[in-house]
Amino acid sequence: MGIHAVKSCARLVVLASGGGRTLENLHQRILGGHLDAEISLVIVSRGDLGAAERARRLQLPMLVIGPKNYPNTERRNDLLIGAILEARPDWVILAGWLQLLPIPPQLEGRVLNIHPALLPAYGGKGFWGHHVHEAVVKDGALLSGCTVHFATSEYDQGPAVLQTAVALEGKESADEVAAKVFAAETEAFPEALELLIDGRLTWHKNQVYWGNSAPVIED
Repeated sequence: MGIHAVKSCARLVVLASGGGRTLENLHQRILGGHLDAEISLVIVSRGDLGAAERARRLQLPMLVIGPKNYPNTERRNDLLIGAILEARPDWVILAGWLQLLPIPPQLEGRVLNIHPALLPAYGGKGFWGHHVHEAVVKDGALLSGCTVHFATSEYDQGPAVLQTAVALEGKESADEVAAKVFAAETEAFPEALELLIDGRLTWHKNQVYWGNSAPVIED
């Protein structure tokens, strides 16, 4: 009888600075067998956040690394990157992480973020969370959505993996836009992650390629 290698599931490290709904959504997808992954570590920026409470309830390994308990930026970033690398992730998930993550060479092309708009619209520094939806309402936009993209050293500048559009009527409140966009996010983030885990999408030199279209990497 031959020996068959057992395919291991993808290891995820999730960083969160908010309520943790994206964290729980990914966890539920994993438990339901819809995402071949495991959450190896959750890092939150404060221990009193909803994301921290969810991580405890879901019994996920968690660390608190943020400005409150580590005010020195350099020290904080060193601890943050060290903790991520120690967890040996296949993918790092920014699930409402509000700090710019310094991405070392070992993690390039492995850090994913989701933005609550159709980038490049309503992206960049200052456009996060409710600020995005308020800007959409102010402009009377009839289309919004979400973008899953690779994170880089600049806010919302990495190449997109997947975008999902949401039709608006132009009379919604910011809260109503947020609810519609988040419903799209719950599907888009797991779908994008599944594409990457399965190798149907790849990252090479800050570009996204479908299937086998990526350039051959020579040693």
